Amino acid sequence: MTVASTGKAMELADQSEADDFPIDVDSISSHTDSVLSLRMGTTTRAAMDQHLPRIAKELNHLLAEDLGAEDDSDVRDLVRKGTRLVDLTNRPNAETPTFGNFLHLRDVALLTRRLLWIYSERNGLDAP
Repeated sequence: MTVASTGKAMELADQSEADDFPIDVDSISSHTDSVLSLRMGTTTRAAMDQHLPRIAKELNHLLAEDLGAEDDSDVRDLVRKGTRLVDLTNRPNAETPTFGNFLHLRDVALLTRRLLWIYSERNGLDAP
């Protein structure tokens, strides 16, 4: 298991609970692999709905890390896109067609994987 911590002391009392835990690169990598292996024709809506909260939480956890967005416009764009994807108002709901849910889930997984790679590079970890 590859787990990384930035070694930062707790800075603010109102930090999210996710900030207290290190990024589990192997677990997130495995989960994105699982999501990206889902196929539209053979995956139920319920199966997609099961993955979305966890993958969105993993993306949100990565968004809370220092990924170098201040210095890199490409990373800044990815962080903006990730912020939109995890926003509850932009997530699929019961009225969203299954295909829309499938596309959103894949978008979240793909972006999570990209940010995980950036996180791993910045922290000197093996690429996921």
